[in-house]
Amino acid sequence: MTRWKTGVGIVLTALMLFPVYWMVNISLTPADRMRTDPPDLVPLHPTFDGYRRVFAEQLPYLGTSLLVGLATVALTLAVAAPAAFALAKLRPRGTRVVNFALLIAQMVPGIIMALGFYGVYVNLGIVNQVWGLVIADSTIAVPFAVLILTAFMSGIPDELLQAAKIDGAGTLRAFRSIVLPVSRNGLVTAALFTFLWAWSDFVFASTLDGGGTLRPITLGIYKYIGNNNQEWNAIMATAVVASVPAAVLLIIAQRFVAAGVTAGAVKD
Repeated sequence: MTRWKTGVGIVLTALMLFPVYWMVNISLTPADRMRTDPPDLVPLHPTFDGYRRVFAEQLPYLGTSLLVGLATVALTLAVAAPAAFALAKLRPRGTRVVNFALLIAQMVPGIIMALGFYGVYVNLGIVNQVWGLVIADSTIAVPFAVLILTAFMSGIPDELLQAAKIDGAGTLRAFRSIVLPVSRNGLVTAALFTFLWAWSDFVFASTLDGGGTLRPITLGIYKYIGNNNQEWNAIMATAVVASVPAAVLLIIAQRFVAAGVTAGAVKD
C-alpha cells in the first residue's frame, strides 16, 4: 500500500514539475532548431545563447525586482510585527474587528487596488516610482503578515513578558528583545511570502510602473515576449533566471516556513 502511494506521488510530482523541466529544456535549445523542427525531449545540442542574452539585457529588471522585493519585505515587517504584537499580547479593544478587516482586505481584487493606487499616485505625481510600487505591494502583504505573526505571537507564553516586566523591561524592550527573537519562524515565513508576492507582481507593476526607467522583471519578460516572440530560448532563459531567486529562498527557508504556517494551529 505504501509503495502504491509513493508511486502515485512520484507520478503526480513529475507531472507538476514537467513544465519546469520543459522551460529549462527550451532555454537550452538553439533558436534555429525550434524554427525547423519540434524541440527534442532532451536538448541534444544545448546552447547558452539565451542565458547570455538574459544577462546582457535583463539584469536591470532583475536588479529592480530585487530592490522592490527587499524594500517591500522591510516595510511589511516594520508595520506587521508591531501590529501583530499589539493584537496578540496587548489585546486592545476591537481586536476581532481588526482581524476580520484584515481577512476582508485580502479578498479585494488586486486590479481594483491597482486602479485606486493609480488615481492617488497621479494626483500626487509619483507614478513610475519604485518606492510607490513598494508601498502598493506592501498593502497586499501586510494583512497576511499580521495574521501569520498574530497567530505565532499568541503562542508565546505570557510569563516571558511578565518576567521581562519584573526585570524592568518596558513594552518596547520586551517586544524587541523577547518577542521578535522568539518569533523568528513567523518572521521568516511572512518575509518569504512578501518577497515572493513582490517578486512575481505584474498587476501593480504594469499599472504603476509601466513607463518608468526602473521596471521589475515581470515587465521585462512581458516586454521581451512582445519584442522577440520567436526567440523562445531567450524567453525561457529569462523565465528560468527569474525563477531561481524564489526557488533558492524556498529551499533555504522551508523549515522556517513549515514551523511558521503551523504556529497557532494546535492549542493546548
